[in-house]
Amino acid sequence: MEKNRNKSITILLWLVILLLGIIIVQNIFAPKRQQARDIDSAKSDWAKLLLVLETMDKDYVDSVDHAKVTEDILPLIMSELDPHSVYFKPEELKDAEESLQGGFDGIGIQFNVPNDTAIVANVIVGGPSEKVGLMAGDRIIKVDDKVIAGVGFPQDSMVMLMKGMKGTKVKISVMRDGDPKLVEFDIIRDKIPVNSVDVAFMINDTTGYIKLSKFARTSYFEVLESAIKLRAEGMRKLIFDLRDNTGGFLDQALLLSNEFLPKGALVFYMEGKNRPREEFVADGHGTCKDIELAVLINESSASSSEIFAGAMQDNDRATIYGLRSFGKGLVQEPFYFSDGSGIRLTIARYYTPTGRSIQKPYGSDEDYYGDIYQRYISGEMMSRDSIKVNDSLKYVTPKGKIVYGGGGIIPDVFIPLDTTGASEYLINCNRQSLQTRFATKIVDQHRAQTREIKDMASLERFLNSMDLKSEFIAFTKSYGFTPTASDWAVSGDIIMTQIKALIGRYTPMDDQAFYPIYLKIDNTVQAAISGKTN
Repeated sequence: MEKNRNKSITILLWLVILLLGIIIVQNIFAPKRQQARDIDSAKSDWAKLLLVLETMDKDYVDSVDHAKVTEDILPLIMSELDPHSVYFKPEELKDAEESLQGGFDGIGIQFNVPNDTAIVANVIVGGPSEKVGLMAGDRIIKVDDKVIAGVGFPQDSMVMLMKGMKGTKVKISVMRDGDPKLVEFDIIRDKIPVNSVDVAFMINDTTGYIKLSKFARTSYFEVLESAIKLRAEGMRKLIFDLRDNTGGFLDQALLLSNEFLPKGALVFYMEGKNRPREEFVADGHGTCKDIELAVLINESSASSSEIFAGAMQDNDRATIYGLRSFGKGLVQEPFYFSDGSGIRLTIARYYTPTGRSIQKPYGSDEDYYGDIYQRYISGEMMSRDSIKVNDSLKYVTPKGKIVYGGGGIIPDVFIPLDTTGASEYLINCNRQSLQTRFATKIVDQHRAQTREIKDMASLERFLNSMDLKSEFIAFTKSYGFTPTASDWAVSGDIIMTQIKALIGRYTPMDDQAFYPIYLKIDNTVQAAISGKTN
């Protein structure tokens, strides 16, 4: 889509938005106190707005801070259009685009904050932190001269302190291996790559698994590279996990869909008041057309995730597993302004190949984001029968499968929330994040060993060398929680799987260790592996 518009159009847009803000905020021109002035509506729909601005500049009692009014009112104005048309201040736009461009400027670490102290979970290979010797397990005490440990420092503020422009320097002071003497590192920030593929590995001899966290600028190439690697390892079926993927670049959804669809298959089309219908069709050059496909979605899968899932479902190309998706069927186009700010403006709706819009209702009478909470209340997360469908929005795929528009992608195989392993003990442990705290404790005690774990076999030997069950129960007892025999019978396997996966994440393998373990208790993945149908 175009990024740059004609300068005169941009200026007009700014004037219009500013004028709307002045009308709402000032509200000083009541008709009974106004001198009557002519409005030639034939010249422009914005004639009254231009007249208000002219009158304000000429007659208002005080000067008006146009810049402040503009910045304060623009978010409100955009929100009146639809939930996804937004205004970004310069710093907000930079952050919003950074997460989708495939990289940002920073020091190159991932960290967790289990006990009010940031603990380095992983150091990005080739990044500036690795180059100076920062290591997994280091506890970050200070950033420059600011203490961030043990003082309730917000995690997002920690991130902002460490991020910064490429080439700038930051001092990180850490506690290592329990030594109270701090180790200081002067780190020169650099461009840090951000992968959108969280993990890609073989679940069994023939089934591969790829988890995509967002549709970033590099997502197509990341998924393609992962698919090539997994095919070389024997993949004939792919489980493509789009749960909690809120979307991103539309073109990436198109490119990825193209990899799986035959020539001539419609991926999606879009149209709007000022955008004529435009169809996007597969070219037949995809490399994954022969791969059996299962797509996982949930209530947080949105936008580009729904485009991909809808294209696979409507073309009878994949089985969709999980929960009903979010329901975002609006297309945004970015517009950029010279001060570094910008807007994302909804310019069209997109439609799946059968012709359905999956945009859920919005407006003053709709609790747009509260809809997810209502799904829990209504029982939809536990029963497919609780999903409300509109028969007037019924569509049929080429093979006769019935699908519905009007609010998200309804999966072919509904997988309810799994509560079978819940116990009071598990709930208490989750509430206190005791599994994470315990995993951190174990890794701290065995830091030298965990730093050498580079494969699943080594990790398995390490985990089996300890009595993790007894140690964890003793650990939770110090927090006032001791499981009954029935508690452990119900939740023990889940808890031990969580702990083992979390310990794996603190090794150099990171998510390549976490997911192969954790997915063993993921009922949606297990259903996709077995090929379950409703």
